[in-house]
Amino acid sequence: MASRVLSLSSACCLLLYFAAAVLAGRDFYKILGVSRSASIKDIKKAYRKLALQLHPDRNPDDPQAQDKFQDLGAAYEVLSDEEKRKQYDAYGEEGLKEGHHSSHGDIFSSFFGDFGFMFGGNPRQQDRNIPRGNDIVLDLDVTLEEVYSGNFVEVIRNKPVAKEAPGKRKCNCRQEMRTTQLGPGRFQMTQEVVCDECPNVKLVNEERTLEVEIEQGVRDDMEYPFIGEGEPHIDGEPGDLRFRIKVMKHPVFERRGDDLYTNVTISLVEALVGFEMDITHLDGHKVHIVRDKITKPGAKLWKKGEGLPNFDNNNIRGSLIVTFDVEFPREQLTEQQREGVFTGQLVETPKTEIWGKAGL
Repeated sequence: MASRVLSLSSACCLLLYFAAAVLAGRDFYKILGVSRSASIKDIKKAYRKLALQLHPDRNPDDPQAQDKFQDLGAAYEVLSDEEKRKQYDAYGEEGLKEGHHSSHGDIFSSFFGDFGFMFGGNPRQQDRNIPRGNDIVLDLDVTLEEVYSGNFVEVIRNKPVAKEAPGKRKCNCRQEMRTTQLGPGRFQMTQEVVCDECPNVKLVNEERTLEVEIEQGVRDDMEYPFIGEGEPHIDGEPGDLRFRIKVMKHPVFERRGDDLYTNVTISLVEALVGFEMDITHLDGHKVHIVRDKITKPGAKLWKKGEGLPNFDNNNIRGSLIVTFDVEFPREQLTEQQREGVFTGQLVETPKTEIWGKAGL
């Protein structure tokens, strides 16, 4: 009897466990691989990375690929919306049941364009015989601060879109062979243009908002593709839009690979007796510099790990290379100043100036 009671108790506990799991719903933070305190920037970056990995077109042999991709889209839809996220944190997925859910394909398109990114996308696009509109390449200026920290940039553009219009038109025109019988045993083959009849269309400009992720360590001339966002083609598919990264010059730092270079001008006194200073980095943190020995013009100081993050591995960072320039007095020294040079009592206003375009 006791064993039966124990078994019944265990079964009830198990049922309660599963009921709680169902009511709790999916763990959207776990799906995206982020903490509950993650910023919207971290959430967007996690979604972009996982969307590329879990897209069904990239995992044709995984029967659960579609479900995983839908879970990912649902997680991003909720956690990227401040109000939905608050509701989810308070009541779980059950609290969102009455809310409106957009298509997860639309979410993916907002990142990668209408027809997917690096995948098969629209099946019609795989047919090489279907004509395509022209591709568009646009330069996107980014700051060195954005290269250092990363950023999400919204680009608004007017895109011509084909809309149905009254009337019919000829479309899908092609060359076909026609055989004509001229007599017994005599045939003639001729080529002629054959067209289909399609609904008429007109091009209408629509405002589109595209979100471009400026990834940490991104390099000049890298391109971010948005499939299907290029020029339209009335009888086929639109071309692609590619944003080409152009890193703007910075007044203080110069980029060379993952390394950053800067120049610091110091006074003669500082060059002789040493100095301390701070360099404000691209994200605002201070890099402390200490020199307690003579600094010659052109001397260099390496600060490892204070450069740019590597694009392929953000955990690896380049160096900050500081080149020192010494400003000598512009006028002849007085007798008192000359004596001060030899006695170590030369009085001079410290001059520390930071500037870019460091010399090699």
